Amino acid sequence: MKPRAASRLTPDLRPLRDIHDGLGHPWWPLAPGWWLVLLLLVALAALIWRSRRARLLLPALPLLRIGDWRWDARRELQRLRRRRETSLKARLSQLAELLKRIAMARHGRAACAGLHGPAWLAWLSAHDPDGFDWRQQGQRLIHAPYAPETPGSTAEAEARHEQERQLERLITATERWIMVRPKRGARGPATEKGR
Repeated sequence: MKPRAASRLTPDLRPLRDIHDGLGHPWWPLAPGWWLVLLLLVALAALIWRSRRARLLLPALPLLRIGDWRWDARRELQRLRRRRETSLKARLSQLAELLKRIAMARHGRAACAGLHGPAWLAWLSAHDPDGFDWRQQGQRLIHAPYAPETPGSTAEAEARHEQERQLERLITATERWIMVRPKRGARGPATEKGR
């Protein structure tokens, strides 16, 4: 008897529809899970940024200018350090070229662009703020482009290891040279305001 009574009491309700609001913006506000994903992505990006090896060479924030010649030079030095598979001769030649570009950016083209050989090393020694002895330590820079590639033997492997250490010392000296800011009155013709 119950089913018959229920059918008598429920009229056809099709014309009576419930009121529906428009959906609005279904993507906003984000659900809590999406906020968590966004927070994790930001934290991951910050962690990657801080752990980058190149980050260790950045100057203090007030000095930071991405695109500055110092930034580019540090990045090139990092590449030289990592390129162990490239021949030592090629890496020394690239370092010599980079040093010339750094010197021109720091002191102007007229001061050092025409220098080469021992005169170039003497100029580097005279203008190095840390007093690194480029005349003595930098001899490989002027001889490397003209030195022949030699096949590896055990004696040459030891010599190559020593040359790798010497290259590392030159790269470290170049990094220190980049990081030291010149005194205000010591700038050459190429002022560093736009660089």
